[in-house]
Amino acid sequence: MRKIGLRIDVDTLKGTQVGVPRLLETLDKHGVTASFFFSVGPDNMGRHLWRLIKPRFLMKMLRSNAASLYGLDILLAGTAWPGREIGKRCREEIRATGQQGHEIGLHAWDHHGWQANTERWSDATMLKQLRLGYDCLSDILGEAIRCSAAPGWRADQRVIELKQSLGFEYNSDCRGYAPFFPRLRDGQAGIPQLPVTAPTFDEVVGTHCTVESFNDFICNAICRESYSIYTIHAEVEGMVMAEQFEQLLIRFKELELQPVSLGELLNEVPPQITTDVIRAPLEGREGWVGSQNLAKESLYASD
Repeated sequence: MRKIGLRIDVDTLKGTQVGVPRLLETLDKHGVTASFFFSVGPDNMGRHLWRLIKPRFLMKMLRSNAASLYGLDILLAGTAWPGREIGKRCREEIRATGQQGHEIGLHAWDHHGWQANTERWSDATMLKQLRLGYDCLSDILGEAIRCSAAPGWRADQRVIELKQSLGFEYNSDCRGYAPFFPRLRDGQAGIPQLPVTAPTFDEVVGTHCTVESFNDFICNAICRESYSIYTIHAEVEGMVMAEQFEQLLIRFKELELQPVSLGELLNEVPPQITTDVIRAPLEGREGWVGSQNLAKESLYASD
């Protein structure tokens, strides 16, 4: 069976409290291990609503039917009340994830803050955010965190450079087509990057497929690749789309695709190349994402 990386982003308090336990149950049922990347600071996700004035973000929210997909409690978190600190409230859910054999990495301290302010924060502020998340998650687990994944793939050359100081074994900060060493400003090779290759649910539903045909779409996309990392979200596939995600795991087995943690995939397919990380637009997302330079033509090519 061909191994594919399964990355699970956990962005919110409700996603941690409700989505993660449901995903753990489903993954255990099908004998699958994955990499969970946790946000552990204040849940301020509702503050993204100001982005509705941006046409591309508004269209994304409308075509993915975000209100029914996420729920108003997630969409309004941190707006009418201060964001509740996820790490303090969800220590048991996070520990249970590691105890069940899944890999745990840092997503963010403040998920909204990272996506909204990557271009504005000073180096010192960004490092403080990284350190807050790293220290909180390490304290919960009682051990050092070995990997991270930037929220919304908002990671450019500066982010790559700053993360070198935290001692991660690998990062999954960008989109691309193959594992690689990011080229640093001094010309040296940085900590391995495991880029996400396959599109996510919210990037393609409503444009390239329907909700009902999404599993067919993503299986076709992954089968076209020789190397694959697929991202799901605890707030989507762990909640309202949980049954469809379980059906996707069954389809993977039928296609002889074995989801594994990103750390296991790194051991199986170590990076062989050194490339730059650049800012680039990505179809289905508002703004730029970190991208492996010289990436293939399109992640959404038709059959």
